[in-house]
Amino acid sequence: MNLSRDVRSLSDFKRNTVGFMKQMAQTGEPVVLTVNGKAKLIVQDAESYQELLQSLDYSQGVKGIRQGIQDVELGKTKPVSRVFSEIRRSHKQHKGTRKISK
Repeated sequence: MNLSRDVRSLSDFKRNTVGFMKQMAQTGEPVVLTVNGKAKLIVQDAESYQELLQSLDYSQGVKGIRQGIQDVELGKTKPVSRVFSEIRRSHKQHKGTRKISK
């Protein structure tokens, strides 16, 4: 982010919206809008925002995988057969009594 280019007043943004839209499309960087000298809004082009969301999804997936690996290493997991047994017991179903319909 270039602070002199990407931090602007809301009034400036209103006066030159088209120019800012072109800038965001070219740079892929958001613009921080200020009101009375304080940051209030961040404006970003849709393509860059979508990339940001995809990066967030990816990093959350990696975080979940790392947590799962850590849980296995710390012995915080159960065998799947035990989990299914517990589920059946909690729903008062016995193994083999429920048929799956197609």
